[in-house]
Amino acid sequence: MYSLIAIIALIVVVVMMTIKVVPQQTAYIIERLGKYNGVLQPGINFIMPFFDRVAYKHSLKEQAYDIHEQICITKDNVQVRVDGVIFLQVVDPQKASYGINDYVFAVTQLAQTTMRSEIGKIDLDKTFVERMIINTAVVAAIDEAAIGWGVKVLRYEIKNITPPASVLQAMEKQMQAEREKRSVILESEGKKQFAINMAEGEKQRVVLESEAQKLQQINEAEGEASAIRAVAEATADSIKMVAEAIQSKGGSEAVQLKVAENYIAQFGKLAKETNTLILPSNMADVSSVIATAMNVINQQKAK
Repeated sequence: MYSLIAIIALIVVVVMMTIKVVPQQTAYIIERLGKYNGVLQPGINFIMPFFDRVAYKHSLKEQAYDIHEQICITKDNVQVRVDGVIFLQVVDPQKASYGINDYVFAVTQLAQTTMRSEIGKIDLDKTFVERMIINTAVVAAIDEAAIGWGVKVLRYEIKNITPPASVLQAMEKQMQAEREKRSVILESEGKKQFAINMAEGEKQRVVLESEAQKLQQINEAEGEASAIRAVAEATADSIKMVAEAIQSKGGSEAVQLKVAENYIAQFGKLAKETNTLILPSNMADVSSVIATAMNVINQQKAK
């Protein structure tokens, strides 16, 4: 009875040792009598009990590992503290098992040494703006060495770059100075633009005023010319009308009467303005004066 139970238990143990269930994205390294035999794929696998054993188990998922903070010296001899994170993936389980003792430790150490080397190539100011270049350089250097370890370095990211307190204070003062410089430049540019705008406005005002004065003078000149032309035309028309009236019947008699009236009126006005009056010798003979005036008019008509 006991022997049967022992045999059944032995069979169960053998079956359990024979069957290996491998999870997805996992690789088991099998050694037969201490020698590498193969890699079990995800799912159910059968091995030889007592001869085969699972020597290593590797996750094929992408994994992230912290790179501890370390002190690096920049090209301009400034000490900075740098830490980061690296992303790895096992692509060859056999090399990851037998190529190196601990690939995680090796990769993190290589990442630190490479980071110190890359930081030492650039100045402090550039370490903040060239993170992508540094990350790419670290990945390229580690990935080349990790080929024989069965590991693929997917990416590396710098988490923090911490300069000393004295450097931070100096950087803060520099940034403050830069901000003040930009403020002064902007203010001066504003004043310059204001002066330009004022000058342009004054220039346009002067031009507009001169244009207005020009138009005013032109309009005044045209108005004066029109007035003179109208007066001349009116004078010409009146003279023409007078001439036509003289040529008409009774015109000469009307002219004689008008001359006589003006002659007498002017002498009367002259007598009122002064106490001394010189009279012509023929003053009493008004008809002779009128005849003289009519003689001049007839001569003009004859021309």
